Amino acid sequence: MTWRATVLTLFPEMFPGPLGVSLAGRALASGLWALEARDIRDSATDRHRSVDDTPAGGGPGMVLRADVLAAAIDAADAAADRPRLVMSPRGRPLTQARVAALAAGPGPLIVCGRFEGIDQRVIDARNLEEVSIGDYVLSGGEIAAMALIDSCVRLLPGVMGKLDSSTEESFSAGLLEYPQYTRPQLFEGRPIPEILTSGDHAKVAAWRQAEAEALTQARRPDLWAARPAKPARTKGESQKSPKNKTDG
Repeated sequence: MTWRATVLTLFPEMFPGPLGVSLAGRALASGLWALEARDIRDSATDRHRSVDDTPAGGGPGMVLRADVLAAAIDAADAAADRPRLVMSPRGRPLTQARVAALAAGPGPLIVCGRFEGIDQRVIDARNLEEVSIGDYVLSGGEIAAMALIDSCVRLLPGVMGKLDSSTEESFSAGLLEYPQYTRPQLFEGRPIPEILTSGDHAKVAAWRQAEAEALTQARRPDLWAARPAKPARTKGESQKSPKNKTDG
């Protein structure tokens, strides 16, 4: 079954946008995933195609109506096993683990909000999971939806060229990614770390692990604190000496 993203938006013309180029775009063109952008206004019932109204209790701005959005969700006819998401700054933060879970499924239906928000009743009635891509506010959910879709698509089989690429990235092991280097050997007086050109794969791996741990501790202490504790050494384990030539 093809992984599918269904997006409900007031601006379907924004899609595929960035999702139509590079890795995601090539995968979309080759049928590795599918994208459907549906206009919420198609579910409006008046001649003005109204989708919003003033907030109950007063206040600035407008609120996306529950009846119109519910009709748009129902019209999308998404299978019951597909996650129903709404991009929202008050949602749970999107993590790499959540992305991997979404990529492993059939693909989500994503609601893109606008105005001051969405009537809470449709969020509850249609069991929408609120998802955030960061502690800031955008004009609407479309850019956030694109970020979520892109993060999922790149994990789909056949999309990325190198199998190990997605397993050594930031967050995949609870750490930020180690620094990367490539030619030229010397750039403005800054050389590539010597260990990376040593040919010693074990030392390179150890260096990368140490760098990833140091970066995570310095920049994301929350991630570092959430890492599982390393198993304690058994008594006397650290005192074992390596075998010498006479050892059997």
